[in-house]
Amino acid sequence: MAEKFAVIGAGHFGTAIAVTLSKKGAEVMVIDTNQDKIDAINDEVSYAVCLDATDKKALMSQDIKDFDAVVVAIGQNFEARLLCAAVLLDIGVKKIICRSLGMSQRLILDKMGVTEILSPEDEVALIVAERLMNPSVISYLQLPDDHRIAEVLAPRKIAGRTYGDLNLRDRYKLSMITIKRDFLEIIDKQECTIQHIIGVPDTKTIIQPNDSLVIFGKNRDIERFIEINS
Repeated sequence: MAEKFAVIGAGHFGTAIAVTLSKKGAEVMVIDTNQDKIDAINDEVSYAVCLDATDKKALMSQDIKDFDAVVVAIGQNFEARLLCAAVLLDIGVKKIICRSLGMSQRLILDKMGVTEILSPEDEVALIVAERLMNPSVISYLQLPDDHRIAEVLAPRKIAGRTYGDLNLRDRYKLSMITIKRDFLEIIDKQECTIQHIIGVPDTKTIIQPNDSLVIFGKNRDIERFIEINS
């Protein structure tokens, strides 16, 4: 049986979550007070409903308690987001994931008992700042204890060398998870460059100039690896 999710708020953020979940095979219900937004997403998800998500009776009429998780993705209206989260907590929804814009909102939601809080704007800001400071870092996932998984452009000095020759683990205290590589493909009679994962690299894998390396390690060790080999 497919997992069931509800997404409340059909702005850019909520729509992206709902459509992605739907494409992965989940049963998705989208709720918004704007009928035009509901009409726009209706064909992309299992069903879309125009109603006020701060109205307890309205939410209960959609059997909201039966969903595996509810994402509160309401945008700028924090009062509506807060009321919606409060209603969902009161109904007893299994899992509530709520959007937060700033630390004050996060603090309030946390005090209410919402344990899963998203701050997409803050996360994007950190990635943008990182890329401005270090253009070699394409993206990263920050982990506890100053570790991260980072996708970095292959530094200039390692192009043409094998993974085994790099000796990442002993020399830099890093592990390479995989490599993303550009391939030329014909799509609709047009030649396009498409990135593919080449799998888990072995010692004979040769690093190519346009490769993106997905590596794991401490922040300072990743920075040192880029600096030494650029």
